[in-house]
Amino acid sequence: MKNSIKLLALLSLFFHVMVSCAKIQDVAVANVSTSAQVNSSSYEVALAGNAFVTSRPTGASEIINNAGLANWNNAATIISIYFRVEHAGDVQLKLKAKVAPANNSSKIRVAIGNTAREIDLAGADFKDYDLGTFTVQAGYVKVDLQGISKTGGYFADVSHLLVSGAASANLLYANDPAYYYWARRGPSSHMQYTIPTNEPVQYYYGEMTVPVGEDAIGSYFMSNGFSEGYFGIQVNSSTERRILFSVWSPYSTDNPNEIPESQRITLNKKGQDVYTGEFGNEGSGGQSYLRYNWTAGTTYKFLLKGQPDGTGSTDFSAWVYLEDKGGWFLIASFKRPQLSKYLTGFYSFLENFNPNEGYIDRKVNFTNRWVRTAAGNWLPVNAARFTVDATYNARQRIDAIGGVENNKFYLRMGSFFSTVVAPNSNFSVQAPTVAPVIDFNSLP
Repeated sequence: MKNSIKLLALLSLFFHVMVSCAKIQDVAVANVSTSAQVNSSSYEVALAGNAFVTSRPTGASEIINNAGLANWNNAATIISIYFRVEHAGDVQLKLKAKVAPANNSSKIRVAIGNTAREIDLAGADFKDYDLGTFTVQAGYVKVDLQGISKTGGYFADVSHLLVSGAASANLLYANDPAYYYWARRGPSSHMQYTIPTNEPVQYYYGEMTVPVGEDAIGSYFMSNGFSEGYFGIQVNSSTERRILFSVWSPYSTDNPNEIPESQRITLNKKGQDVYTGEFGNEGSGGQSYLRYNWTAGTTYKFLLKGQPDGTGSTDFSAWVYLEDKGGWFLIASFKRPQLSKYLTGFYSFLENFNPNEGYIDRKVNFTNRWVRTAAGNWLPVNAARFTVDATYNARQRIDAIGGVENNKFYLRMGSFFSTVVAPNSNFSVQAPTVAPVIDFNSLP
């Protein structure tokens, strides 16, 4: 009997072990299946937020709109789509496209670097076209589309690039439609300066140089930013450039028409040929600018003043040094109500305000930074912290960096470069030793 009981116990134990092994094997199979499912999933990269017309012949009509690529009819046009991978490896690509009207077809070229494929498209309804497998390096990847031949008026309408494969895990791209406009502009970058005093600061001086070739249309290179406004230079078009100075109203709105009269920014005075008015959309307030053909490679000097007027308001004034205009030139002096203070919150930034130009590289250098206290003492500024905007922080696009090169603070953004500098990194330069020489009594 005891032997029978032992035998039954052994058989029971054997049965439970086998069942357990089977369960473990089932779990392993399930895990493999789940992993394969994850690896085989595809990301839908919308052209609306991740594509640009990067080569446009004269007269071409291609555009990127909320639906993606439209009006694609010129064989010389190149459309580029961008996404970022964490690791090198293979990606499988598909293109969601249609060729309208019905019964038309086309042949297009798809390329990543030196690897190119020709793809046939046909059909008036959107469907997924297999582009094959491409080997990519870690960082941002650029996929170029170009038309080869077509039977109708258009090569195709394209809405998405589908990305899957081993290298696509944690793919980074603009995946939030609310950010598509901002992602195509690119993330802005900032230098937040550390001021070496707790005394009231009356003047803020800084020099700025845009390297040759880094002055793309849509750029705003902002030299002297402060808590209540900003002062710098812009590239507004192929024929127009500006020196711009703005001060925010204390009333929070994106529509300047909503600002109560008691909270409006008012003009004290302005320089010759300077336009003054109001701005909106990113807060509201007083705006001034001089149309001026500033040049890349030239170092410009900026001077800002903040002075309480003794009646509960503050006067903010901005000058730029222009040799061809006789030296220090007044852009404008504004009065901000409901505020009585000196200058605070010193920073510089780099941004692109034209979403169609958001694939182009931009860079700027900041040097010889000083503050002058209300008591009349000049103090050098040699430390700063690199920060980024909401587009970067939302991981929609991260091609924005800052730091120090050749003892100069710099900012760079755009062009989908793969270098990363951790936001909130601190930097310092050797402190300048020769303070600016300015006759404040003769400033215009």
